[in-house]
Amino acid sequence: MSARLPIYDLASQDGVAAFEQRLGRLRASSSLSDQYRQVAADLIEQTRRDGDAAIVAHMRQWTDPDFTADRIRVGRDELEKADAALTGELRSAIGQAIGQVTEYQAHIRPSDPDPITIHGAELGLRFTPITPAGLLVPGGSAVLFSTLIMLAVPAIVAGVDPKAISVVTPQPYRKEGEPARDVSPITLAVANMLGIERVYRIGGPPAVAALAHGTDTVTPVNLIAGPGHPVVQAAKLMLRGVVGTDDYYGASEAVVIADQTADPRRVAADLMAQAEHDPGKCFLVAWDRGVIEAVEREMDRQAPGRRRRDAIERSLAEESCAVLARDLNEAAAIADRLAAEHVNLAVADPAALLARLQHGGEFFLGDATPVAAGDYYAGPSHVLPTGTTARYASGVSVYTFLKRSGTVAYRNGMPPQAIADIAAMADAEGLDGHADSVRVRG
Repeated sequence: MSARLPIYDLASQDGVAAFEQRLGRLRASSSLSDQYRQVAADLIEQTRRDGDAAIVAHMRQWTDPDFTADRIRVGRDELEKADAALTGELRSAIGQAIGQVTEYQAHIRPSDPDPITIHGAELGLRFTPITPAGLLVPGGSAVLFSTLIMLAVPAIVAGVDPKAISVVTPQPYRKEGEPARDVSPITLAVANMLGIERVYRIGGPPAVAALAHGTDTVTPVNLIAGPGHPVVQAAKLMLRGVVGTDDYYGASEAVVIADQTADPRRVAADLMAQAEHDPGKCFLVAWDRGVIEAVEREMDRQAPGRRRRDAIERSLAEESCAVLARDLNEAAAIADRLAAEHVNLAVADPAALLARLQHGGEFFLGDATPVAAGDYYAGPSHVLPTGTTARYASGVSVYTFLKRSGTVAYRNGMPPQAIADIAAMADAEGLDGHADSVRVRG
């Protein structure tokens, strides 16, 4: 296997058919198949019925055969020990990332607008944090402590007290013949740095259900946010209403639109960075075959040095493609149909191209801007819509953890015309109680 993308030429019927098939698979990834729904439903019911016992059974199956209920919650001493052990360059980098994400999220946080008075009514809007909040931090197949930063910082900036945040992060999946491993100490250190005290070493649908319904050990929350396997996303969807949830955040994906000015080394590196997620879904869109071929040569050159080479080559061959469009207009249309999590504009005038695009979780302007900057550091959260859901969904931000409520005040009493208008409308709907409730204020 080589680090190459299948190329679909949209000037041919076969190329169009192959691209449509790949696009269909991408969109289907967020449709939550019956298989995922059934697995999620069974585990949700078991957790609602049996509480901690169901969690223990699930964790014994996937992570640690000796898991017990007293292991569900991470002790405060464990958090502090992990924090104390995190030193040097990594601690400095994490601190810088927390600071930069905090500054950006504070910059975009909405404030209550000044009230407006219309016909005697003082009308306003207030934003309040959704609390307590539960955060899903992956840990089963990959340790993504950066996800905790990208979820917790927006919540805290929104006004959620860190002590009212619950984090669920599982131990790594246990491979046959290998000993069980514990949750990432880096994740625990980050939690302590952020002032978070409720951390649970659990995962999968039981973790989502525990956050929604509560157990003897897990405190229930009002909002659950975070990425995960499709069965975890199915659990979030099925529990919406019992608890608030965010959007669909599944397997990582990226679209790169490239022209002749793009550095093929940078484009190849960005595509391979997403491919190493296993599975990662990568799409290169260009209208010059030479651009695609240069990028593919670079991927072949860079692949031997990657630790996750097998995953990269598998993702490129099975989940990804290069699309040869007729021109820039068609390239932009293809990118909008893919509606990807990350969209990198490796073109001479990225701002002009951005103005033509509608759909994307996050945009990276120019080939000097790596997607990894958004993954770790820049400011916008890396928890973003996948599976073409960027057509209508947004990534996690401070807005995710805020709700808004309107306010109405007739400080000097209701004007006679307002009373007459409201009463007339209420009477027309046959709701005389509503009509009388304003007439008594005349």
